[in-house]
Amino acid sequence: MPITEATLFWGFLIVYGAVMYLLSPRSRNAQSFYKGSDDQGNPVGQWSLTASIFISWIFAKSVTNAANLGAAYGVVGGLAYASYWLSIPVAGYIIYLIRTQTGARSLQDFLTSRFGRLASLAFAAAILIRLYNEVWSNTAVVGGYFGLPGEWEYYSAAMLFTVFTLAYSLKGGLRSSIFTDVIQAFVFVFFVGAVLFLIIPANETSALLSDGDFRLNAGVDLLLVALLQMFSYPFHDPVLTDRGFVNKEKTMQKSFVVAGLLGFVAVFIFSLVGVHARLNGIETMGNAPAAVGQSLGLAALFFMSVVMMTSAGSTLDSTFTSLAKSLAVDLPRLAKRATDTLPSMRVGAVVMVVFAFAGNLPMFAGTDILKATTISGTMVMGLAPVFLFYGFTNWSPWSFHLSFWTGLGLGVLLAMGLIPSGWAIGDGKYAMLLGVNAWGFLLCTAGFFVPLLLRRLAGRSV
Repeated sequence: MPITEATLFWGFLIVYGAVMYLLSPRSRNAQSFYKGSDDQGNPVGQWSLTASIFISWIFAKSVTNAANLGAAYGVVGGLAYASYWLSIPVAGYIIYLIRTQTGARSLQDFLTSRFGRLASLAFAAAILIRLYNEVWSNTAVVGGYFGLPGEWEYYSAAMLFTVFTLAYSLKGGLRSSIFTDVIQAFVFVFFVGAVLFLIIPANETSALLSDGDFRLNAGVDLLLVALLQMFSYPFHDPVLTDRGFVNKEKTMQKSFVVAGLLGFVAVFIFSLVGVHARLNGIETMGNAPAAVGQSLGLAALFFMSVVMMTSAGSTLDSTFTSLAKSLAVDLPRLAKRATDTLPSMRVGAVVMVVFAFAGNLPMFAGTDILKATTISGTMVMGLAPVFLFYGFTNWSPWSFHLSFWTGLGLGVLLAMGLIPSGWAIGDGKYAMLLGVNAWGFLLCTAGFFVPLLLRRLAGRSV
């Protein structure tokens, strides 16, 4: 890239990292580091929590995927991907019920009380895989604005971005993550607005908002997948669910509803970047935001890179803090090796450092960022019956396992291409994905209820 362009991009990356570190608060106790409270033990405020949920779930790979789908299917593709954000209010409502009905302090506590320690361990493994994927899939998007995979600029930018994010995450843990999320949310919204200011005048507004066909093979299949995964996808992401236990139940629920609706709108709006590419014949080459930015000039490309850095940073710092809590707090409790006392901040810091570097290894191997969403979402489809129908049982480990492992098995078979073609619904690109999720949801639900039915038939109370 030309020296002026390189100076602008690298300069912003360095300034961004320095500013985030200087502004982020330092946690002085474990309650602040793992739970996000201030030094006096006060919980996160409602609007700070709302902004944190909103921006931490707008991953760099998410806005890239939204724009790519807009380029492929028009507004239908944007609606399909934005629909994943409607799962946030769903998760908020179910977590509200879990907290008020069972008194659980985390999803692991809830699962252990209803389905046993082994169920909670399986769930913990699933979320750790999810968190591991969040590291490389976000840093790789940032690296793509500095170079191509295989080039030193690509890897250097991704790793420098990782180091900056790790630095302020170590400084304050969850408290620092939520504080910087508020800043990143404002920066994100401002620069998305700047991008739209460049895109909207270049198109007929009616064409921009109506391009695409509501047909099963033109993106509606992916829209249906998103609506099906709405009831399982959010629960394997502790970046979201950890925030469901840091404030009072009503405050938390309101934050989840508002953040989910704002996220839906924001992601759909950004998908119009891809629709612009589609209308103007711009070759996206798998990265619609970068392609559109290059076509509109240096300012637009810079705006795109800022959007990506802020969205990736908000997700990455949340990923580090969730990894720290999962491995330093939740798993020891699950193994009965810890009491209610939180571990020292040093334990969580070590976890962050290890995953900051190990989590980037797949980036060096190369991978598909869209699969990080669709395939992982399919593998955890078995969580939907667990969280939707837990009220039908007080104790049933087999209900969890028959549902969870059925979904995981179907997800693995789908990833390996071993699902029979007859499972497909429609003939679009996502026909098989839709079929596996639709039929899989029914199979997982059956698996959940079979043990309950057998106990009823045997004359035992559930």
